[in-house]
Amino acid sequence: IAQKYLIPRQLNEHGITEKHIRIAEPAVRQIIANYTREAGVRNLEREIANVMRKVAKKVAEGKGVGFPVDPTNLHKYLGVPKFVPEEELKIDEIGVATGLAWTESGGDVLYIEATAMKGKGQLTLTGQLGDVMKESAQAALSYVRSRERTLGINPDVFTTQDLHIHVPAGAIPKDGPSAGITMAMAIASTLSQIPVRRDLAMTGEITLRGRILPIGGLKEKILAAKRAKLTTVILPKRNKKDLDEIPKHILKDIHLVFADTMDDVMKVALRQSSKPTRPTGKPNQQQPQPKKHAPRAKARPAARSVPVHAASATTPPLRFS
Repeated sequence: IAQKYLIPRQLNEHGITEKHIRIAEPAVRQIIANYTREAGVRNLEREIANVMRKVAKKVAEGKGVGFPVDPTNLHKYLGVPKFVPEEELKIDEIGVATGLAWTESGGDVLYIEATAMKGKGQLTLTGQLGDVMKESAQAALSYVRSRERTLGINPDVFTTQDLHIHVPAGAIPKDGPSAGITMAMAIASTLSQIPVRRDLAMTGEITLRGRILPIGGLKEKILAAKRAKLTTVILPKRNKKDLDEIPKHILKDIHLVFADTMDDVMKVALRQSSKPTRPTGKPNQQQPQPKKHAPRAKARPAARSVPVHAASATTPPLRFS
């Protein structure tokens, strides 16, 4: 649209031609990504007009004829980018899960963070969350508590530690139930000390029984995942029928996982570690070593061995592939 309609129209309105300015396609894409945030093209045309106006001024002042515009010099015409995408996660992190949100200008990626600290079992929510999203966080915590044995979580942490969930971009209000499974994964990762895959995003509403309910804005959310270079997206199984309305080229090069329960999510989202993960709140217990006896000078009848009973082992954390 920009190359065929908007740029030619702005060239005509500013009295210049393609001999005076040429906006490269990568520059147009950068304008869309970093200088506009809308579903239409009104602001895009406004930003293109800003570039044309500055070039027309230079031409009128006799400062030159040809002014190529590319991503390297775009900031000279439009200034500092207005919208900067979220920084990609460099490594798999404990307590950080990637969610997908719908906005009026399209889909967006949210990195939901959770951390535990010494306290009395209180839950703190920050990031301008609405009532529905706060209730989703409560439901997510209740589900994780019900799965403490499966995840290898020490039950005492729920009464001796506080939990804090934060959704960055605190100046932007957020609401809706579709971040439920993302908050559940952030909580489960924090308390089990198992990292979440950084190349994966998820969206879905969670129930107390761990079922995943369908969501809206599927096309926008998948597009947001592609822009963030994520390779896998977990979706509610009941949203599978909605894929018929999404063009095939959007689904290319992205792996979709359809989950019916939180067990399906955890098997995919939690990163399998090479070593067993110690449950939060429990120190490492070293196994008792057998005592070594010095060799005796004189041979004596062998004494009867006394069985040594080891301490009862804790339930090992469940591994997910």
